[in-house]
Amino acid sequence: MRPTMRFGWLAVVLTPLFSTSAPASAQDLLIHGGTVVTSEGSFAADILVRDGVIVELGRALTAPTGVRSIDASGLLVMPGGVDPHVHLGGRRADDYRTGSMAALAGGITTISNFAFPAQGQTLAEAVAREAALIEEQALADVILHAGINDPVTQQEQVSTLLAETGQASIKIFMVNASFDANIRAYLATMAAAGRAGILTMVHTEDGPILARAVEQLTAAGKTSLEHFPDSRPVLGEVVAMQRAVGMAEQTGSPIYAVHVSSARALRVAQDAQARGVTVFVETRPIYLHLTRERFDGPDRGLYVGQPPLREQSDQDALWNGLANGTIHVVGTDHVAYRREVKLDPSQTIARHRAGLNNLQVVRPMLYSEGVVTGRISAERFVAVTATNPARLFGLYPRKGSISVGSDADIVL
Repeated sequence: MRPTMRFGWLAVVLTPLFSTSAPASAQDLLIHGGTVVTSEGSFAADILVRDGVIVELGRALTAPTGVRSIDASGLLVMPGGVDPHVHLGGRRADDYRTGSMAALAGGITTISNFAFPAQGQTLAEAVAREAALIEEQALADVILHAGINDPVTQQEQVSTLLAETGQASIKIFMVNASFDANIRAYLATMAAAGRAGILTMVHTEDGPILARAVEQLTAAGKTSLEHFPDSRPVLGEVVAMQRAVGMAEQTGSPIYAVHVSSARALRVAQDAQARGVTVFVETRPIYLHLTRERFDGPDRGLYVGQPPLREQSDQDALWNGLANGTIHVVGTDHVAYRREVKLDPSQTIARHRAGLNNLQVVRPMLYSEGVVTGRISAERFVAVTATNPARLFGLYPRKGSISVGSDADIVL
């Protein structure tokens, strides 16, 4: 019988830049009797932790005097989750504190956010602004991605971003109207990121195709959220993915395609991977567990996300991608709203509140519907929720691993 999984967090430790930390005495412990699961395999081992860092793995370890001991018999012992796709603050219901609480309740010990420069700010200044809020509010560890909203001026800043801030990722939105107007500057920014060792995250939906779909539906009087999936068609995702792959191939820069939702877009990325283009793929829990039939019901506003929910065949393709390794990460794209706000009946296909709150449930749901059902192994579960995002965003092996020297971000 497979051991059970009970989520909890045992220690809050340091990330490369932004963190909170508990007193050293609270970070000394021995976890014994459990089955350690990493992305490489599973094995029986005890874990000794000193000052929030794993210092020994072995069998029949004994707790030093005064060190807390936790009996993990019959349980899986996994690395804390790393969610590289979270939206916090601003008009959203979650800030770094409440977002941390949700994440920790669901076995995620490292969260993230995006730092978009305000008017007149540099990328480094935007990161520093968010870092101050993290210091004040966060309970979990946090990584930041710099948001590109003025590529003409920011392409040079990308070259020094890593040295100035320690953050090694940027994000661009192909869906925005400004993308096509500044395509050469975005291409130059991606090239600069690649030269600097920075990963470019890409929202792959084509703005003009989506805009035309909205225009056509509006002309036909189909503006309610019932028609939301048709307002953001798969074609828009496919075309954007093709362009993003082309940009990566032309510049030689790696890309990370966020929230991939459809089989056709995934195939574009898989074809690129087969050609040797460095394309990493993320999907979201809503695409793994829900389909577009949700928009036939009265509470359809709860399920509005960008891209929208797709068909069962798309969901099946995403599960296959998780199993075969062509999808690398499950990230939540967490955006928290109050229920009544999401159910506001005045929303339309053009004016709506996109985003779902997933931080506290993504890992339990993926384990239940993935590992328990045999769709993915426990090792793949760890890979896509902890190890792979830690590797991609410069945190491994401090995060996403249970090994000597790793931070003791541990989930039972």
